[in-house]
Amino acid sequence: MSIPTKTRQWILSNKPSGLPSLSGLSQTFTLTTAPLNSPAQNQLLLQLLYLSNDPAQRGWISPNIDPARLYTTPVELNSPMNARGICKILQSRADGWAEGELVLANPGWREYTVMDAAKCQRIPSLEGMDVSVTQFLGALGGTGLTAWFGIKEVARAGKEDTVVVSGAAGATGSMVVQIAKHVIGCKRVIGIAGGEEKCRWVKEHLGADACVDYKASSFVDDLKKETEGFVEVYFDNVGGEILDLMLTRIKRHGRIAACGAVAEYNKDSERGYGIKNWFEVVSNRIEIKGFIVWDFLDKAPEATKEMVKATREGKIKIDA
Repeated sequence: MSIPTKTRQWILSNKPSGLPSLSGLSQTFTLTTAPLNSPAQNQLLLQLLYLSNDPAQRGWISPNIDPARLYTTPVELNSPMNARGICKILQSRADGWAEGELVLANPGWREYTVMDAAKCQRIPSLEGMDVSVTQFLGALGGTGLTAWFGIKEVARAGKEDTVVVSGAAGATGSMVVQIAKHVIGCKRVIGIAGGEEKCRWVKEHLGADACVDYKASSFVDDLKKETEGFVEVYFDNVGGEILDLMLTRIKRHGRIAACGAVAEYNKDSERGYGIKNWFEVVSNRIEIKGFIVWDFLDKAPEATKEMVKATREGKIKIDA
C-alpha cells in the first residue's frame, strides 16, 4: 500500500457531564481528517489494527476533573481521543523495528499515527496457544496487569486470605478471580456480579468458590452469609453502595485494593453515592490503597511473561 499522508480521527468536541452523546449539537466526539507527517529519525509510522476502550477513559474527558488531581493528562477539546491499541509498522526510521511488525502503542482514535519507537512495545509470542493477539489489549495487557498488580502487590493477597472481588464477571474482575484462586491459591474467593448467569459463569468457568448476585433482592443478606467471619481482602472495581457495604465485611487490619468506581463514572458530583460506613476504616484499621496500572510499568514485561505462562499452564482461562 502507498504511504498515507492524512488520517481520519475522532476528536473530543464536547466534554459530557453525564452519559456521552453520540449525536446532536452537543455530541461528544466528531470524526475529522488531519494531515500526517512523515516519521523522523527513531520514529515509526503506525496503522491502527485494534483499539482498546476502557472505563478509565471516562475520567479523561470529564469537564469537572482537576488536571492536577488526575493521574494522566486529560484529553483536551478538539484533540484526538486517547486510547491504547495494537498497530502495524508501515514505515520505520528506527533501528531494530521492522515494517510489518505488530506493536502496542497509544495511537488514540486515529487510523494512522507517527510515534517515537521508544514509546512502543513489542508483542510477546503466543506461538502454540489458541489466543488472539488482541488479548494484549485485555487479559494479557493493561486489564490483566491491573488485576495482577492489584491483587498481588496492592492487596498483598496470600494463601490464607479470603478475597472478595466486585465486578467479578468483568474484564479486570474475572482476571482477579483467577489469579487469586489459581495463581496465588487464596483460601476462598468470592465474586460479586450482576445476574444469575454471570454468577454461574464466575463460579463454574473462573473457579470462584461463590458468587453473589448484586441484582437479587437478597443481595445484602447473601453477601453477609458468604462473608461470615469477615474477609481479609476486597478488590473493588465499582465503588458506591457495594464498597460501602464491604467496609462492614472486612476484617480488622484488612486490605482493600481500590481499582475502579464504575458505579460512579457517569454520575455528576451531586448524584454520586456518599460513603456512610467510613468509620469502619478507622475502627477496624482497614487499609485502602488506590492504584493505577501505570504505577507498575517497570514490572510489566516480567508480569506479562508470568501471565502468559499461567495461561499456558491452564491456571488462567482466556477466551480466544
